[in-house]
Amino acid sequence: DRKTDDMRGYRAIKYILFIFCYFFWVKVYNFVCVCLDVVDTLTVDPALLLIIVGSVMFLITFLGCFGALRNATCLLKMFLAILVIIFLLQIAAGVMGYLFTDTVMERTEKLMMKAIVRYREDRDLENAIDFIQKKFQCCGVESYKDWSQNMYFECSDTNPSLEACGVAFSCCIHLQNQTVLNTMCGYGMQQEEESLARHDIFTTGCLEKIVSWAKNNLLLVAGLTGGLLLLEVCMISLAAAQISWINKVQRRQKENAN
Repeated sequence: DRKTDDMRGYRAIKYILFIFCYFFWVKVYNFVCVCLDVVDTLTVDPALLLIIVGSVMFLITFLGCFGALRNATCLLKMFLAILVIIFLLQIAAGVMGYLFTDTVMERTEKLMMKAIVRYREDRDLENAIDFIQKKFQCCGVESYKDWSQNMYFECSDTNPSLEACGVAFSCCIHLQNQTVLNTMCGYGMQQEEESLARHDIFTTGCLEKIVSWAKNNLLLVAGLTGGLLLLEVCMISLAAAQISWINKVQRRQKENAN
């Protein structure tokens, strides 16, 4: 009958919302864990940031999951409000990023240069920079000579470091059949002209490489962003539908009681 069909539809909404909340938490938290070493560790302890981000994500998904399972409209309304705010902030950030591209690029460049300066001070940050330089086959922010901003690689006569005028080993070009990793391959490369240095190291800056990758993979980036936004829209719709259903049942109960 109609009541049985309504109950089936309600249960489907409830459990789909629960699954979506769990999936949202796992995916977003994993993504944040990957990005923190590249961005947030420049100013704050990564462990503290993971605790904060994890706590916030747990709170959001707890409101959705527990509210869905226990039919708690107050929790569902809080969950719905937070999701709407997050969704609007993401849209606003995308619009602002598009309108102020130059400002975003300038900020990104400063952030990446700060990462170069702090190389060797944070092991996680060091690994993140090495990964980016290997992945995108780049060196420095704008060029390989940006490594002079780091105290260990600074190219000056007063720098006592053995790595003075060098670059990080992750800038080096490795042959496919090379089995032994030479961590000293970047020594003295800042003193070489780009035409000569490019035979041994990557000389193009990582900022240019990352921007070029984003442009070439625009559909992939748009797809991932759109997928996350679609997931949020689905959760917003499901939460609103469950709140509406609960309110409908409560009205029926009051009418029957009267």
